Amino acid sequence: MRRYAIQGRDDYRKYNQLAGSLRQLAHRIANLDPSDPFRAKQEDLILEKLFSMGLLGTGGGGRGKLSDVEHKLTVSAFARRRLPVVMTRLRMADHVQSAVTLVEQGVSTLDVAHDLCRHGLFKHNQELINTQHVRVGTDVITDPAYLVSRNMEDFVTWVDSSKIKRNIMKYRDKLDDFELEAL
Repeated sequence: MRRYAIQGRDDYRKYNQLAGSLRQLAHRIANLDPSDPFRAKQEDLILEKLFSMGLLGTGGGGRGKLSDVEHKLTVSAFARRRLPVVMTRLRMADHVQSAVTLVEQGVSTLDVAHDLCRHGLFKHNQELINTQHVRVGTDVITDPAYLVSRNMEDFVTWVDSSKIKRNIMKYRDKLDDFELEAL
């Protein structure tokens, strides 16, 4: 729970129940006759869905196996798809706990502020305000338990009005006058 900054035991319990239910479903499908067209269709559907969610490394259509669901689908697989973990992997935050803070209420803790100052993204801690900072696609997300699918991983970004985005653009010399007015 600490590695992925899962705050509530309830989230862990839900991931554990989901993983157990999916393992049980995969076991029931595996017990069907291998030549049954229903088994082949359901096996492809479950593998493709778990691949698109990012919970398994390979998809259906002969690329993955039903035994992967039984052996590799764990609570950690769900936890690795949480928004703060994905943000850390995309280097939007240094630590998972910092990413949780950014997702929940914006930058408000001194630890995150010092990290951003150390990287030269902020000159003073007074510039930091409590706003929403992270969006996935067009949706602003404030729940750190949000699971990011494999397709949506490319669309995890800063909100346009975020001070973090503005300072990153300023740091990279990509902020122009038109965007200054919009921000």
